[in-house]
Amino acid sequence: MVGKARERSAQGQEAVRPRLALALDVDDSVLAMRWAMRLRPWFGVAKVGLELFSAAGPAAIGALADGGFKVFIDLKIADIPNTSRKAARVLGALGVSYLTVHTFAGRPTLEATAQGLAEGAERAGLPAPVALGVTILTSEVDAPVDLLRARVASARDAACGGVVCAAPDLGEVKLVAPELLTVVPGIRLAEADKHDHGRWATAGQAFRRGADLLVIGRAVTEAPDPERAAAAIVEELSAALSGR
Repeated sequence: MVGKARERSAQGQEAVRPRLALALDVDDSVLAMRWAMRLRPWFGVAKVGLELFSAAGPAAIGALADGGFKVFIDLKIADIPNTSRKAARVLGALGVSYLTVHTFAGRPTLEATAQGLAEGAERAGLPAPVALGVTILTSEVDAPVDLLRARVASARDAACGGVVCAAPDLGEVKLVAPELLTVVPGIRLAEADKHDHGRWATAGQAFRRGADLLVIGRAVTEAPDPERAAAAIVEELSAALSGR
């Protein structure tokens, strides 16, 4: 019985890993890789934000890909269409799987970023990555629902493959664009510090609302026992996936 329970646990963990992104919000590439490899049993995606990208640059992408991760570049692009397209093309050729672009930049920039990302990957012979339109930040607690709907529609109409949104917004997102991949930051353990995320959720709550990919950082990296925190999140998500 113990052996079967362990086997079910391992199977559940492997099913969950592709749906969990580890946010490597540090300014040291060595530290980032240590965190990534330490928590690799629970996370299949590694997120590189402005802090780490500023410190390590494109080298971080290759290092994490070599470590067995899909790489999520969270730069929230919001420049003119020509610049956005060229930057996204470079990142696509480097092998990223996800790239964020701000929806407030407008449809031309969203379209250019999605096109450039696809072009870069195609030229390099790599799988098609996903452009993610950032809608409303988790720290923005008073944003009107009409703004959320408009930004989701912009991402959909610009051929982005997904959006980044807070867990409480998932219902509205699915009504506007059910076909889009939904990426949700602000994931916390129920008893953990919520930090600066005004609109947070646990892994199970976010999944039940329709989240496809969960972004988790400080809830694990600042936990007293990071491995235990990661395992608890995986167990909660596994239970949600199995309907428990």
